[in-house]
Amino acid sequence: MPDMSASASLAMTHLVSFAKEVDEDKVTPGVLGFIVFAAMALAVWALMKSMSRHMNRVDFTQVPDPKADQPEQSPADADANAAEAEPSSQGAKKQG
Repeated sequence: MPDMSASASLAMTHLVSFAKEVDEDKVTPGVLGFIVFAAMALAVWALMKSMSRHMNRVDFTQVPDPKADQPEQSPADADANAAEAEPSSQGAKKQG
């Protein structure tokens, strides 16, 4: 098994040299950036939790369409049913 301490020390020397190359005048997010990011993460978490609660309250059961339960009718059958539904002029006298 190869010696891991040699490869670890080689990696550390590369990281140390990289750290020296970083410009100290660069602006980094720092603590304020972390606080803003954490606040945004908490806000998203709270919104997702609220949305989940609201979605669980919604009743997704649909009332079946009464027209879908009836079998398809031919046009001749539809005309016959419409004629039966209309009142005749003889029996529909207005009283008044």
